[in-house]
Amino acid sequence: MAVSSPESTAKARQAPPAARTLRDVVFVEGVRTPFGKAGDKGQYAQTRADDMVAKVIRELLRRRPELPPERIDEVAVAAATQTGDQGLTIGRTSALLAGLPKTVPGFAIDRMCAGAMTAVTTVASGIAVGAYDVAIAGGVEHMGHHPMAQGADPNPRFLADKLVDPSALNMGSTAENLHDRYPQLTKARADAFAVASQDKYAKALANGQIGPDLVPVATRSEQGWGLAVADELPRPGTTLEALGSLRTPFRPHGRVSAGNASGLTDGATGCLLVAADVAAELGLPVRMRMVGYAFAGVEPETMGVGPIPATEKALAKAGLSIDDIGLIEINEAFAVQVLAFTDHFGLADDDERINQYGGAIAMGHPLASSGVRLMTQLARQFDERPDVRYGLTTMCVGLGMGGTVIWENPHWTGSPNPETAATDTETTGSAQ
Repeated sequence: MAVSSPESTAKARQAPPAARTLRDVVFVEGVRTPFGKAGDKGQYAQTRADDMVAKVIRELLRRRPELPPERIDEVAVAAATQTGDQGLTIGRTSALLAGLPKTVPGFAIDRMCAGAMTAVTTVASGIAVGAYDVAIAGGVEHMGHHPMAQGADPNPRFLADKLVDPSALNMGSTAENLHDRYPQLTKARADAFAVASQDKYAKALANGQIGPDLVPVATRSEQGWGLAVADELPRPGTTLEALGSLRTPFRPHGRVSAGNASGLTDGATGCLLVAADVAAELGLPVRMRMVGYAFAGVEPETMGVGPIPATEKALAKAGLSIDDIGLIEINEAFAVQVLAFTDHFGLADDDERINQYGGAIAMGHPLASSGVRLMTQLARQFDERPDVRYGLTTMCVGLGMGGTVIWENPHWTGSPNPETAATDTETTGSAQ
């Protein structure tokens, strides 16, 4: 056997690594638990958050038997409040609870409402550079067990040194600030958007477009064992008159109410992300291909505008414009936040591209889990819409941020313009 000399070993160490090409990242499967009302009377009052995540992971593997569990390289799970049943590095603990091989690592991640979105972009970046082949990403928030900001200790310098406006620490107040900043975003518009969200969700539910993404969860209450099979928060038949009578808890005579905002919610989400070549090797379906993503910061006291610069940044990096986007899934933390987005991009409040199945105003927003809920719904819409090439998922984030991920529909049946085909290939050829 040849033995390398010290000199040859040193030269090898100094040699630059071989050039490599980024790999395409594809979304293979996404599921979620039904979303429940947070609190003692909600369906998950006596259900642990980590058990909800474990159920999601097991369902992903049940739906994709082609995937050997030992091929999973990472499990990234987000939670905004990482304590109790959402603590102890929940990505690892939930992987063990789900029965994944002990060789599969996991980690926890936090970007408040964009936690699951960040879990996706983090592992997708790892797949793109070859660190992973297959990863699970998702999020959970049990707001009944862990109310928003529970146990948080904001640095007093935030307020004493006027680093942020005091309203930045209350999400409802930031929504009222948006109404102040943009007077055209009236309560009437916000209420009308909320009614439409409820109506669209009810229609999608009746059409069988919600149920396929749900995994039933066994629940426990004082009455005994039960099974969560449906979202608890929707209010079908909501009217403008009913919303007009609701109080505005964040400001007297304000514009933000429980009717035009997302409710306090418990729930978990998860998805499978795979390198495109590995998906082909294993015979896994490709439901979306990641084009690019971006996060951006904004003034904390108007955090609801975060999706605007994040989307502009993501579109610019991908070489696309908003006119290229055929479907938009935007998190409805507050109706006014969505309206700020539509106004900025010149879209109508009822633009048919936006939240075709309704949104968080109807089904709830379990903080760190919502990003993957948006993606799972977009993937189902891609299945139904081969005429649409690009879609995006976007959301505002507490303390003044926004996140956007752009996806390509693998079922797209159109043909690119010959004049732009080369550019399209360059800008969408790999995850960015």
